[in-house]
Amino acid sequence: MAAASSAPCRLAASPSPSRLFLLKPPSLFFRASTLLLPSTSSSRARFLALASPTSVQSPMASFLDRKAQAQPHPLLHFVKYHGLGNDFIMVDNRDSPLPLITPDQAVKLCHRNFGIGADGVIFVMPGTNGADYTMRIFNSDGSEPEMCGNGVRCFARFVADLENHQGKHSFTIHTGAGLIVPEIQEDGQVKVDMGQPILAGPEVPTKIPGTQNDAVVKAGLEVDGLTWNVTCVSMGNPHCITFGTADSQGLEVDKIKLAEIGPKFEHHELFPARTNTEFVQILSRSHLKMRVWERGAGATLACGTGACATVVAAVLEGHAERRCIVDLPGGPLEIEWREEDNHIYMTGPAESVFYGSILL
Repeated sequence: MAAASSAPCRLAASPSPSRLFLLKPPSLFFRASTLLLPSTSSSRARFLALASPTSVQSPMASFLDRKAQAQPHPLLHFVKYHGLGNDFIMVDNRDSPLPLITPDQAVKLCHRNFGIGADGVIFVMPGTNGADYTMRIFNSDGSEPEMCGNGVRCFARFVADLENHQGKHSFTIHTGAGLIVPEIQEDGQVKVDMGQPILAGPEVPTKIPGTQNDAVVKAGLEVDGLTWNVTCVSMGNPHCITFGTADSQGLEVDKIKLAEIGPKFEHHELFPARTNTEFVQILSRSHLKMRVWERGAGATLACGTGACATVVAAVLEGHAERRCIVDLPGGPLEIEWREEDNHIYMTGPAESVFYGSILL
């Protein structure tokens, strides 16, 4: 499969089991059943030359057209977005209340060698319960999380691009974690009201006994022969946050062997729904550094709900103030846990990478 780059790409094909067609003019977005053409005349001409079934503009286009027409399988249109490197295949699913692909198909599409490559597939679906839109996600392992913070920002940017919203704009999203309200800022950043954190252990859920009433704050957890101090928080999805072991003076997160220790936290018997795990280094009372092992996706470059949960845990353990910059491998997020309404607000970027179509 041809790798995406910042330079314009024409058309590329991937090896079986699927073939991927990539195009990159300035702007093009897809509905589930309708192809929307680029907004500029030059891009439109280039797209038509490459994508039209009758096109014979070049041997490459003609060859790929024949290949596409010979396939009995449907074509899925998508746009690839990322939030600080946490990347998603975005699908315009506004015409149907059911996802256009199955979890098994999502696994194949997310494969970084034999598919498009992503941490998950996100569907923009019709709104329910009075919300403007509904968001569903399939992780790269086919599981379905309640919500994803970086994914919400990508969702918001994707909707803004689909609907051609300009400037500051907000709307409501129904998710498995409840109602989420993103707001696109004038500078293009996305600010999201992530709602209130859930601290009661059984609701996270975790079977670790509470240390502050029902809340699990700086509790001991045996993992891989060590006792880790952990705080458990749900942002609609479960998080286990640690600032170190009982015997350590703090973590240097770059030294964590994430691929070894992460799965042992995720699948620990005291987390009945599995868990996301954040390993956190304290740089100052307003600056934290975090690496994450995500449930269903593994090591990722960023996790929005994880950054939110991390600030909550840092406040509860007395490490930080309520407003922090959280450094992730993909870049920083600004997190604020407001005392007046108990809501958490996350601000960060979301960017499109490329778009295309893939034979399922």
